[in-house]
Amino acid sequence: MSSVVVIGGTSGIGREFARHRATSGDEVILTGRDAGRAATAAKETGASLGLALDLSRPHEIAAALTDIGRVDHLVLVGISRDHNSVTEYDIDAATRLVTLKLVGYTEVVHTLRPRLHDDSSIVLFGGQAKERPYPGATTVATVNAGVTGLVRTLATELAPIRVNAVHPGVVGDSPFWSGKALDALVARTPTGRLATMRDVVDAVDFLLGNRSVNGVDLSVDGGWLLR
Repeated sequence: MSSVVVIGGTSGIGREFARHRATSGDEVILTGRDAGRAATAAKETGASLGLALDLSRPHEIAAALTDIGRVDHLVLVGISRDHNSVTEYDIDAATRLVTLKLVGYTEVVHTLRPRLHDDSSIVLFGGQAKERPYPGATTVATVNAGVTGLVRTLATELAPIRVNAVHPGVVGDSPFWSGKALDALVARTPTGRLATMRDVVDAVDFLLGNRSVNGVDLSVDGGWLLR
């Protein structure tokens, strides 16, 4: 049995990953911005504990993680949907996303560093907007590219702890994308299908478990970037 901490585990892929690991017999702790929602998600997924934690408020992260002990695997899934352009630039929204994903992710690792060990592993979530930006992706594309830099510096500084990132494309059955018109995206994907939440969960499992994979940015998009 492993101890697994999922930062951002109350919905979508984070919740699915927490459920998967808890069902597999691991001791899972998940977090979400709202305490009640985190507690409910923990109960419904089989996680042992749900904690309130807001990545966009990094000064509060250490206190939120006080009750966590030894950590075998740490998965940072928390995101914020952001539509921001240079033409109509929302500074507050941009600052929140940059803080959440770059400063918040780093502060979680900093806080839990004494509870990690040499065989621990960490997975950060980025996204394919860094490779194929779209109108409104000004902050998202920049931050996801920043995740690549963060993975490299953490893997170097925390060695022998392994640090990797997963960069999903459009995840067709996720709550955000489910029900949307996605035929054009499917047509541009060589596999003829979009990534699923299960595909991403499997990718995270691989990154956490393979002891020779380190400092890697893993794309999970069915080859979408090839076209």
